[in-house]
Amino acid sequence: MRIIQERTITDEVKKLALDANCDLGTSFIDLLREKIKSEKSEIGKNVLEQIVENDEIARLEKAPMCQDTGLVVCFIELGYDVHIEGDLYEAVNQGVREAYEEGFFRKSIVRHPLDRVNTNDNTPAITHVKLVPGDQIKITLAPKGGGSENMSLVKMLTPAEGIEGIKKLVLHTIFYAGGKPCPPLIVGIGIGGNLEKSALIAKEAILRDLDEENPDPILRKLEAEILDEINKLGVGPMGFGGTTTALAVKISVHPCHIASLPVAINLQCHASRHKTGVI
Repeated sequence: MRIIQERTITDEVKKLALDANCDLGTSFIDLLREKIKSEKSEIGKNVLEQIVENDEIARLEKAPMCQDTGLVVCFIELGYDVHIEGDLYEAVNQGVREAYEEGFFRKSIVRHPLDRVNTNDNTPAITHVKLVPGDQIKITLAPKGGGSENMSLVKMLTPAEGIEGIKKLVLHTIFYAGGKPCPPLIVGIGIGGNLEKSALIAKEAILRDLDEENPDPILRKLEAEILDEINKLGVGPMGFGGTTTALAVKISVHPCHIASLPVAINLQCHASRHKTGVI
């Protein structure tokens, strides 16, 4: 049994939150540069160039890349052979508090959805814990902005609607969202499970590496088809028109009830912030 102190988790969460809000990583910025070359709209090219410039400044100056520094979503893979001395959830929240104070990040969380009083420290985070073999803790931290989250949805389709129904739902959602979710997007799609499971796996899908191929040939083909059709919608960077509405489509699936076809669409804006650390 390995003992890990609460403070160790807090320090790791703090580090990840500070890093995630300021640095998208060079590979993501390089992808945006490639899209500038292929974008057919001059306005679209200009918008992508401004996004790249903004992200480079954020990375070099360690400043937040977006004014909306998000609601922190924390995915934890907790080894069976780990004993935490302290409170795991408080450890995460304390790391968020310290990072958002030190980084001068906007505090965007209200204590109650109806009275709308700000908590003034960007907590609580939303923390998902999965038990796995081993004696380590893997933490993936993703600050999620409100604009793209507001354009996300869960829809209970019927099995008869099938693949064509899924495509229709995705394209309708993105077309009518327009510039509100701040494209170019990463589109996470969760199919199956039930209402809440589909939403969870859709969010997990947007955390996958953009160049990672789906091991399921059916899903790999569907991801490519949907991405191509999204980029024919003409929404373009920040909704100003163009051929770069999405950078990637990532699909995850889960077994489901014979009467159901749950589909969740979780949109991620171009500020695709997430960092992973292992304790």
